[in-house]
Amino acid sequence: MTHSALLEQRRCGLLLHPTSLPGPHGIGDFGPAALAWLEWLASTGSGLWQVLPLGPTGYGDSPYQSFSSFAGNPLLISPDLLVEEGLIRPGELEARDWPTAAVDFGQVIPYKRQILELATSRLRQGWASALTESFQRFCAENASWLQDYARFMAIKGRHAGRVWTTWPEELVRRDPRALARLDVEFESEISQQQAQQFFFFRQWQRLRDRAQELGIAIIGDIPIFVAHDSADVWANQHLFALKPGGDPKLVAGVPPDYFAPTGQLWGNPLYAWEAHRAQGYEWWISRFRAALHMVDIVRLDHFRGIEAYWEIPADAPTAETGRWMPGPGQALLEAVDAALGELPVIAEDLGFITPGVIALRDHFRLPGMKILQFGFGSGPEDPFLPHNYPVRCVVYTGTHDNDTVVGWYQQAPEAERDYCRRYLARDGSDIAFDMIRAAWASVAGWAIAPLQDALSLGPEARMNFPGKPDGNWTWRFTAGQMTSEAADRLQVLAWESGRLPQQPATLR
Repeated sequence: MTHSALLEQRRCGLLLHPTSLPGPHGIGDFGPAALAWLEWLASTGSGLWQVLPLGPTGYGDSPYQSFSSFAGNPLLISPDLLVEEGLIRPGELEARDWPTAAVDFGQVIPYKRQILELATSRLRQGWASALTESFQRFCAENASWLQDYARFMAIKGRHAGRVWTTWPEELVRRDPRALARLDVEFESEISQQQAQQFFFFRQWQRLRDRAQELGIAIIGDIPIFVAHDSADVWANQHLFALKPGGDPKLVAGVPPDYFAPTGQLWGNPLYAWEAHRAQGYEWWISRFRAALHMVDIVRLDHFRGIEAYWEIPADAPTAETGRWMPGPGQALLEAVDAALGELPVIAEDLGFITPGVIALRDHFRLPGMKILQFGFGSGPEDPFLPHNYPVRCVVYTGTHDNDTVVGWYQQAPEAERDYCRRYLARDGSDIAFDMIRAAWASVAGWAIAPLQDALSLGPEARMNFPGKPDGNWTWRFTAGQMTSEAADRLQVLAWESGRLPQQPATLR
């Protein structure tokens, strides 16, 4: 099926990051629980599964601050599948009393690191000889990013995780002779990093194949900006606005508004767009190609930054001193479109959106986003209310950055709660499902809800609280919450709202 055909289909789905999956190893992974999740998801009538960025995470555990735009997160590798491959013995998986409702990253990271180091060393020793040729082929096919990523992580490991601008000067400036010596001296660590990526992509492809068999398309996420402490920036310093020595010169954020009087200072380095333009946006094409190798559709986060972005001096204490600068706009998207074909992209067009952003989105016929939670604060003209939606959009009950519907409803001003009840013609006692019903019944081509809303969970299940420095990205659910009753309810709704091609057995 072409991307255009997929985007034209009326579909529904759920948003769930793999770290939230149940399982015995302290964090969700690509093992048996992920396959069980796909089977349950299909039984809800869903044809979409949306995930957050799948890259390796660093301090703060945010999937939006990754060490690489191309690599996968080793924490998602399933120890159980490594046992199946013959690289880990069953008795070597330490039984621990992990918390079931949250990820304890402080414990999970060293536990997973120990397992992966053992598995990667055995792969190199030939324990699973059937994998040797596949591993070598993987390294060759992904050499354009894999070698530098593996170097980056190996050096970071030798330097106690410190940011790359503090490394020896010859490594900061990537002296070719220094890199050649590094490849010899750090051969073991580099090979381990490569092997972990081999495991990640091998396991993820297994999961993706099953999703395709079940008729489920996977939506991924491309954050427009990348982390400064990343292989992306270290290996491509000429493509970013950096000072001599590698520190950022200009950083990203957004200007002051009602919610943030001093704006938001994100700190990601800005792009040197002239350099990108001079090389035909090759790095961006590679980034999109890599993303579409992992997922079927991508959500382009902060889409408005393609049209114009807020430029802030790196030494500014807040975002107030920034200024709007023109982004690459149509030229970037045309280059990607010419190289890869029609853009299977959802434009995250939330926040302060100008006519120029709308024109850019509509020129490429990209669906935008509508958040139902946002619709009840003004009146009938609010663009987030279903009667104002265009067909070519994706409606969400909420996102990973919002509270759950139940949590939102509990905290919303009474005027919003009252308008919500009147608009939905419901009493609010089943508010999460009422909101899902309104989203599914809307004319929006696609409708998506976080799993938390499908399970009617409260604020304890919130995934992220922007501005909160810790405690985010930890939520998990249990296998027992994937009930047939919840699935049947969603499946009937999918059918009744025209988002399921075949009538469910419960209605026959």
